[in-house]
Amino acid sequence: MMRKNWEAHDEKGVPAQHGARVAARWLKRNLFSGYISSVTTVALVAMLFLTARGVMTWGVFNATFGAGGPDACALRPSGACWSVISEKWRLILFGLYPYDEQWRPGLALAILIALLAGTTIRRFWSLALVVVWCCGLICAATLMWGGVLGLSPVASDQWGGLPVTLFVATFGLAFAFPLSILIALARTAKRLVIPRALASTYVECVRSIPMVTVLFMASVMFPLLLPDGVNVSKLLRVVIAFMLFAAAYLSEVVRGGLQSLPKGQEEAALALGMSYWKTAYLVLIPQALRSVVPSLVNTFIGFFKATSIVSIVGIFDILNAAQRSAADPNWQAYGMEVFIFVGAMYFCFCFSMSLYSRRFERKYG
Repeated sequence: MMRKNWEAHDEKGVPAQHGARVAARWLKRNLFSGYISSVTTVALVAMLFLTARGVMTWGVFNATFGAGGPDACALRPSGACWSVISEKWRLILFGLYPYDEQWRPGLALAILIALLAGTTIRRFWSLALVVVWCCGLICAATLMWGGVLGLSPVASDQWGGLPVTLFVATFGLAFAFPLSILIALARTAKRLVIPRALASTYVECVRSIPMVTVLFMASVMFPLLLPDGVNVSKLLRVVIAFMLFAAAYLSEVVRGGLQSLPKGQEEAALALGMSYWKTAYLVLIPQALRSVVPSLVNTFIGFFKATSIVSIVGIFDILNAAQRSAADPNWQAYGMEVFIFVGAMYFCFCFSMSLYSRRFERKYG
């Protein structure tokens, strides 16, 4: 007769006692391998515990929630005042957009987030997705600008908050990415002398000046060069400047992916009679982009956070809206809570991109 195994097993079928022994060996090898390592581990755990307890005490247990106003927060000075978020959330999210019309940027924001979320699903990648993106962007722009379908017109100077941040990041990076691929192909094409020289000059010039200078030129200097009576929206000028600046940096990431490919890939495709552009589209670009996914996502995250710099030229993005909210004399003592709220939103977007990047790498890398 077979002996019955009365040992407890975990979800993966590994005996619980064996799992405990493995965990103990790992702890001893990595955290308690010696006297100094043990003391360091205990000290770090104690510091993390004290920090976490202090944060929870300040941010949760002694905090003031709801719409109690500054007076309610003053009764609990040792805790956070999240009432400022309840009072100022519309200013933070929508900026100076007319109060009664703020449902429009809210709906436009929902459309943009839905488009971005849908794009992360692989089975939606088709020509239909491009059509959906075009329709969604048109709907979002119509909601923001108005002037049609009974919507009152709202100038882009009155936009603000999170919709502006997403508009600048989405439009800027969406158009910068294909432009960066063209620039990278031009820089790696040895036979195209003039396009290669122009692309190299463009990248070196853009990388040699700060983004503030580019935004200042687009916001202040460019209107002076336009004919009389011609006016281009400041937000549109900033988006174009952001796109051109980001394209130069993204092109270097793509070029690194192209240079990592074996020369035999291109030579084999050309030997089969494929043209250079067909070879690039079908052979080189897919492999190059797949190999530089971490660098691309890192650049995307960096430029998404860099959208906050548009506040320098008077664009009322979410960070500018947070500063305006914290400047209210009644809530000046609680500016930290406002910036923590904005930082949490930035973290959600950036961490979502990071998670998608890792999932994409595991599945297609």
